[in-house]
Amino acid sequence: MSQQAAVAADALHTPADQVRVNRHRADWRGWKFMWPFALVFVFVFVIPILYAIYISFFQKQMVGGTQFVGINNYIRLFHDQQFWSSVGRVALFTCVQVPIMLFLSAAMALALDSMKLHGAKFFRISTFLPYAVPAVVSTLVWGFMYGAKYGLVGSLNDWLGTNLDVLSPNVLLAAIGNIVTWEFTGYNMLIFYSSLSTIPHSLYEAASIDGAGEWQIVKSIKLPELKGSLAITVIFSIIGSFQLFNEPSILQNMVPGNSITTYYTPNMYAYNLSFAGNQSNYAAALAITMAVITMAIAYAVQLNSMKEQMK
Repeated sequence: MSQQAAVAADALHTPADQVRVNRHRADWRGWKFMWPFALVFVFVFVIPILYAIYISFFQKQMVGGTQFVGINNYIRLFHDQQFWSSVGRVALFTCVQVPIMLFLSAAMALALDSMKLHGAKFFRISTFLPYAVPAVVSTLVWGFMYGAKYGLVGSLNDWLGTNLDVLSPNVLLAAIGNIVTWEFTGYNMLIFYSSLSTIPHSLYEAASIDGAGEWQIVKSIKLPELKGSLAITVIFSIIGSFQLFNEPSILQNMVPGNSITTYYTPNMYAYNLSFAGNQSNYAAALAITMAVITMAIAYAVQLNSMKEQMK
């Protein structure tokens, strides 16, 4: 028997768990599939962030041009009352709007999963449809509806003899929250509904046989299943709320007076600093600071969610 035949015979009689694998040879096949996304990710995401960090340490001056100033932009931002006013506004917006939106989303998902809702397919599509509408279009539609002299609110004022103004400074943030809630409730509802769809129906049947009612099934089976998806929706909602820009920016020319200032939200402040105030370096420092704040809050929410799931 030749040497090659002996090696082949040994390989045939060798058990599967004893087959030698060359662990020292790198397998790059996965990276070949990944490189198109990785290339776009680096050029569209990583490089702009690194460039923003870089220019945040410089400042344009009337004499001498652009000069390195170290962390002076961040020190200035720390003492900027307009910046902290915008941060406080979006923080208040997040604390009020996000719980209301997620409560409505969870309630809709539970209603769909109960299989007692007539026209469930139409209801699911119709609640998701606002998410498919661009934010600019949604804001324009709601802005015309909010108008006290025209649109739905104006017609109600004429009919009821009232003087309701939804775009007044006292309730303007709530009006923006209503638009955002209308846009994203259906999106979050689908996340909750997908999580509920993974629960075997045999579990419901067993609970019913044991005498559990609808509320007990929701409390003991469905709500615990929503913990994982709840963490995801909370993180996404916090990130989206701190990036609030489209809605107040579009409404800025539709509200009376100066209710929506150039620093109404951090993103609006950074935009106006960069494109209207020619302070791109300071705007970059603001953007990086907001990114750090948002990531810290999202990470804290994720850690708390992991602790709750481990209990």
